[in-house]
This record gives sequence, C-alpha cells and structure tokens, in this order.
Amino acid sequence: MEGWFDSHCHVQEGFRESADSGPSGPSGTSGPSGTSALDGLLARAREAGIERLICIGTGVATSAQAVAVARATARAGTAPRAWASVGLHPHEASEGVDAVARLLEREVGRGDGAVVAVGECGLDYFYEHSPRDAQRRAFAAQIALAHLHGLTLVIHARDAWADLFDVLQAEGVPERTVLHCFTGGPDEVARCLDAGMYVSFSGIVTFKNAADVRAAVARCPLERLLVETDSPFLAPVPHRGKTNEPSYLPYVGQAIAAVKGCDVQQVMEHSARAAAMAFSTGR
Repeated sequence: MEGWFDSHCHVQEGFRESADSGPSGPSGTSGPSGTSALDGLLARAREAGIERLICIGTGVATSAQAVAVARATARAGTAPRAWASVGLHPHEASEGVDAVARLLEREVGRGDGAVVAVGECGLDYFYEHSPRDAQRRAFAAQIALAHLHGLTLVIHARDAWADLFDVLQAEGVPERTVLHCFTGGPDEVARCLDAGMYVSFSGIVTFKNAADVRAAVARCPLERLLVETDSPFLAPVPHRGKTNEPSYLPYVGQAIAAVKGCDVQQVMEHSARAAAMAFSTGR
C-alpha cells in the first residue's frame, strides 16, 4: 500500500545550516531551533501517512536548502523521503536565472538523485512582483534547463494562461511537466492535459469559493492528478488561516475524493503513483 505523496511543499522553512558541521536535518543534532522544528514537522507528516514529498525551491537560497533537506531525509532512511527542485519563482524573475542555473548544474552533477525538477517557475500576473517580460524570459530559460538536464518542470501560473501556453509552445513542453497549485477551471485543466501535463491540486480545493477548481478536479483523471500542500501556504479547511504543513495533505485528498465520488484510498494511491511518475522518483 502506498502512502501520501506531497508533490509540492516548502519544508525548508524549518531547515537551517550549521556553520560547524554543515547541513543538519531530520534527527540532526547541529544547528539552531529550526532543525527541531523540521524534525517535528516531518514526524507529524509521518504520523499522517505522508511517505514522500517534493521540496520546492523559489530562488538560489531556498533551492540550496531544499536540496539539503532532500539529502538529509535520504540519510535518515525514514519516511517521509524528500526530493528537491531548483528554480526561480516568477516573483523573483528580475534577478535572472544565471545563479539558479549554476546551482542546478552543480547539484545535478553530484549524481545522487536529490534534484528531480526545475522550478517552481512560470508566470504570475496577479501580483506582478517582476515585470511581465522578465517573467517570460525567466520562464523560457528554465524550460530550457529542464530540457537540458532531463528534469521535471514545475510551473506556477496565476492569471497568465494565454502567455503561459504561448511560452510553452515556443519552448516545447518537457516530457514531465507539473502545473502546481492549479487555480483555473475545467477549460484550463483541459489545456494542461492536452499538453501532456500533470495537474496538482492544493488546499484551495477545500475552500468554499473554489467551485471552478473543484470542476477542474472532476475533469482531471486520477492518472494525471497530484495532491500538494504548498506548505507553509494555503492550509486546507479545517486549518485554513493556519501555517500549513505536509501532515494536512489528507484533507486535500478527502476533498478530491468527495468531488470524484470515490474512496480517499483511491486518491492516495493513484496520486502517489502519478507523482512518482511525474518526478521519476520510483515507487
């Protein structure tokens, strides 16, 4: 039986580096209180049945921390096991991708499989913390990096569907592509599926005002559907407004099962298999 697979989270929020001994992670003894916070977070995830997760980078610093968390969980040998992505969020697109590209090449070059994806990257026209042209350039550059390294592409998209698909068409959709924290409706999910993407749903699916997202869930086959927390953001009902964490993932799965009219066990098993395929992490 397969446990839950959180396809997108930022647990490096609770990870720190020790100047004396380097990264410390699960059950580590070095580093300040952040380490024990991460230990507790992972322990709660394990109790909730979370076996695997993808720790997502949004810039050079958070990507490096995500990789360190991935390697720490691999050393620990207990659930949940983490893998990492390296990428530049559209909010930070003005920084350019050169530093992220160097980090990605170095970490992939170590050959230990800790890094499985590029991203999260994409377009966010809701906040526009970076100019749209800078976002498009950074997105295109990271699509190219996913192609170059043979890694999964993790996409962030908000209020930018037309430009998103224009850039993807110009650059080519990588063989394994995940549209994370889906916020569109059935028409947008159909375009994602037609492009060969996996679609990942977050705690938004539990929100009262998210009828379009639930309609998209209904249209998305389980074989292409992933579940995520996007923690520490977007905690699902009944924890909405609190700091999110991977242990809340079953609430997302329960909401999806309700929409699909199936058993939550089916959602857990199918989404875990789909995530393992999407990120090439093995069973």
